[in-house]
Amino acid sequence: MALARVSRLVWCGTRGLPGPSRWCAWAHRMLGLAFQSAWAAGLGYVPADVVPPEPLREFRAMWIATVNNIDWPSQPGLTVRQQQAELLALLDRAVQLRLNAVIFQVRPACDALYASRLEPWSEYLTGQMGQAPTPFYDPLAFAVKAAHERGLELHAWFNPFRARHSTGRSPVAAEHISRTQPQLVRTYGRQLWLDPGERAAHEHTLRVILDVVRCYDIDGVHLDDYFYPYPERDANGNRLDFPDEATWAKYVAGGGKLSRADWRRDNIDRFIQRLYQAVKAERRRVKVGLSPFGVWRPGHPPQVKRAFDAYAMLYADSRKWFEQGWLDYLAPQLYWPIEASDTSFPVLLRWWAAQNAKGRHLWPGVSLYCAPADRQAAETVQQIRSVRQTLNPGGHILWNARALIQDRGGVVAALSERSYNQAAVVPALPWLDTRAPAAPRLRLSTEHGSGLRLAWDSPSVDSAWLWVVQTRTAGQWQTQVLPNRQTTLHFGPQAKPEVIAVRALSRCGVLSRPAAWQQAPQASTKTQPRTAPSRSSRLSRPTRR
Repeated sequence: MALARVSRLVWCGTRGLPGPSRWCAWAHRMLGLAFQSAWAAGLGYVPADVVPPEPLREFRAMWIATVNNIDWPSQPGLTVRQQQAELLALLDRAVQLRLNAVIFQVRPACDALYASRLEPWSEYLTGQMGQAPTPFYDPLAFAVKAAHERGLELHAWFNPFRARHSTGRSPVAAEHISRTQPQLVRTYGRQLWLDPGERAAHEHTLRVILDVVRCYDIDGVHLDDYFYPYPERDANGNRLDFPDEATWAKYVAGGGKLSRADWRRDNIDRFIQRLYQAVKAERRRVKVGLSPFGVWRPGHPPQVKRAFDAYAMLYADSRKWFEQGWLDYLAPQLYWPIEASDTSFPVLLRWWAAQNAKGRHLWPGVSLYCAPADRQAAETVQQIRSVRQTLNPGGHILWNARALIQDRGGVVAALSERSYNQAAVVPALPWLDTRAPAAPRLRLSTEHGSGLRLAWDSPSVDSAWLWVVQTRTAGQWQTQVLPNRQTTLHFGPQAKPEVIAVRALSRCGVLSRPAAWQQAPQASTKTQPRTAPSRSSRLSRPTRR
């Protein structure tokens, strides 16, 4: 009777009325759910009002460096097929380890490993600056698509001011900024560098980064530790000062009152702040991450007595950026072992955690080279454990992809078995977005041999970035994190779970309400009196927000 009434309402709502009413839309949905419930009940499952456990939250990434062919491609001038095979192997290793992101270097030195309208092709790709791969393909577009198909975030990694690396061998292309705007470029030691004191240098780099944010479906913008260059020395061993005398003189002539060191830091501060604001204005969900040198200044914390002073030498006030919230995550490069006397990994980690005034994410860089090869695996596992004990939710980035491909010191097995034996999703970013995606719709059907097929979709187009599928068997929950293109799972006759729950995950890490089925209780042969379930036996309800 109830089904007939609902179907009649739906039918009436489609006969000449000006569009289905809100009541008829609700009735149509209820009818669909009723039929689905009846069908699933025939398979031994009924809708369930359950809240599965929160999935593990942890950012797990690796850096893929392209400068000097550190990680990819293994050498310049490989065929397109070889380049793509190497890149897919890196992404597959990330999936094998249950990582959930890669940091892919796309601009090593005012060049591009993608089809840029603003800068020339990188020589690290083809061996010739300005030369596109043949046959043509776009490595960044290829990498984004392949990463997303595997459920991996891809963060595009830029060097903001380096214009020419010391390993460059190719003739400089005519469209390189050292040719098109030489007034912005300074020669420093064996490198070329954009002058951070020139406003036009800021504008150029921001234009390059925002072009990528607009044109590619990236998940993050990432900067490393190069702002002003690391100091170089002349033939006599004397430290060279960065040649920005003309820019500094212009600042002073315009009434500037800062010291030269503070002026340089202010140049970088203003760039970082503008970058964050510009990326958020263009595409708010795109994360902005910075990976500075692991020590802010010697003496901070007090145990650090002898260390490179990035504040004074690179003019990088990374603590200020963290305190001001001009980033979504900070990844200080803590490339020292736990037992280091001056620069102990956990000591530095705790210091950085105490600087997090805005509640942003802290995902330190972990080096796979900070210990001898025979001790590296154990050291890495211990460092990840230290991060988990200090941060919640936490995360880390592994340096580097080559060490994982080469399995330095047996680190792959150690990570798989001891650190990454469960899938994890990237922590949420509530300061960017708190909107939950729509809950998925589930469908169950039988397969040959009495197996079970689970399928699902989303009622909202593009609302799901990933799917979190959780099953309970023998009282134990298992979690799978699947790319959004995968919308089916299969269970064998002997592997049917007691409960199946599926949730959508947004690009900012927000989970939808679960859609769930559970095995129907076995019918009893005796009539039992109907009683309300005890408080302890009631199924928990999801909190609505």
